[in-house]
Amino acid sequence: MGKHEKERDGFKSRTGFVLACIGSAVGMGNIWRFPYMVSDWGGMTFLLPYILFVILIASTGVIEEMALGRAAKGGPIIAFGNCTEMRTGNAKVGNTIGWIPVLGSLAMAIGYTVIVGWIFKYTFLAITGQIADMGQDMDVIGGVFGRTAAAFGNNFWLVIAVLITAVIMAMGIAGGIERANGVMMPLLFVLFVGLGIYIFTLPGAVGGYRYIFTINPSGLLDPKLWIYAFGQAFFSLSIAGNGTVIYGSYLSESEDLVSSARNVAIFDTIAAMLAALVIIPGMAVGGAELSSGGPGLMFIYLINVFNGMAGGKIVGIVFYICVLFAGLSSLVNLYEAPIAAMQEIFGMKRVTAVGSIAGFGCISALMIQGIVSGWMDAVSIYVCPLGAMLAAIMFFWVADREFALKAVNTGREKKIGAWFLVLGKYVLVPLALVALVAGALLGGIG
Repeated sequence: MGKHEKERDGFKSRTGFVLACIGSAVGMGNIWRFPYMVSDWGGMTFLLPYILFVILIASTGVIEEMALGRAAKGGPIIAFGNCTEMRTGNAKVGNTIGWIPVLGSLAMAIGYTVIVGWIFKYTFLAITGQIADMGQDMDVIGGVFGRTAAAFGNNFWLVIAVLITAVIMAMGIAGGIERANGVMMPLLFVLFVGLGIYIFTLPGAVGGYRYIFTINPSGLLDPKLWIYAFGQAFFSLSIAGNGTVIYGSYLSESEDLVSSARNVAIFDTIAAMLAALVIIPGMAVGGAELSSGGPGLMFIYLINVFNGMAGGKIVGIVFYICVLFAGLSSLVNLYEAPIAAMQEIFGMKRVTAVGSIAGFGCISALMIQGIVSGWMDAVSIYVCPLGAMLAAIMFFWVADREFALKAVNTGREKKIGAWFLVLGKYVLVPLALVALVAGALLGGIG
């Protein structure tokens, strides 16, 4: 193990680590789910509980998963094994349980590969002017997406998505993941801000802003609002017992995890708000109502809106480039946990592990193109909340109290007190269980 740790790759800077974590968190949940939730639940009526839950999860779950990975110098399998060994003297139980979030990450990556393939295609269509050529003919717009999302309907761009992801990951943590996110994340924010400013200048946009910042006090009494707000915050921050754990394992002990977690939460929320400030006023400009989220919003309804506004062709190009950066950075994070497991458990070299996981992911993604919606629902409703809950249980309940506090406070000048463990044990873990049960009952909350 000592040799393994000496040779272990890692992030070269705190900024690179934070940008990579932001990249993992900023994904489709921010772009096609968050604006719809804000619209559907009444603007600020949804934002208030959402921000409250972001603060709670960032101050417990995000820190916990980063700390767990860094302390173990490994992914969920090694980290969970360390926790059960502390409690029972047996690492095998934790090692076995650790495969759940790893396989969950792989399953999510397979589904996400299909979606990122769509994004690559639509980015190409936007740049070449083919999206603008669709005009506002909903039969044409819907037909293109219908053919794309069908079984084996987007093979070429799906393979391109896998190849580019594999190249980034084969270059390593510092040389590939850190460097790629160092370019994509700043550009994503700059481009989204530019889009937001342009939308602001268009007639009719004010109606969208007015709606976003309107609050309905009676709406806050609806329990479902709080459940959906928690679910959105939970998934948006990429808490699933896998990606954040493995990224944390590449971080040096001199870094302040609390500060890093705070920055991830802040910039993930800014990204979500930027998406809402582009999409909701954009729909208002086009005289359309934001009545649905998911792929239909991004690949059908927004195309109709873009093609009906001044400068819509440029808006479409910038928008899909932003979405591409968000999707690609998240896909890299999802594949990292299973790739790291191949290195840690089976002793594979980095390039071999990337090739094997990317090959398996590509073949699997090609096969599920026609059922990807159901696939993603099943993984996001059951596997991701389960992985997050297991990681929280391992850290807050199974591991030693001294271990947990040391793992969090390493690299930090102002130490976190016992309140952190109490909040994690008695608030985060029960809420993760609620997310799992509510997701099953309500058909998905993230």
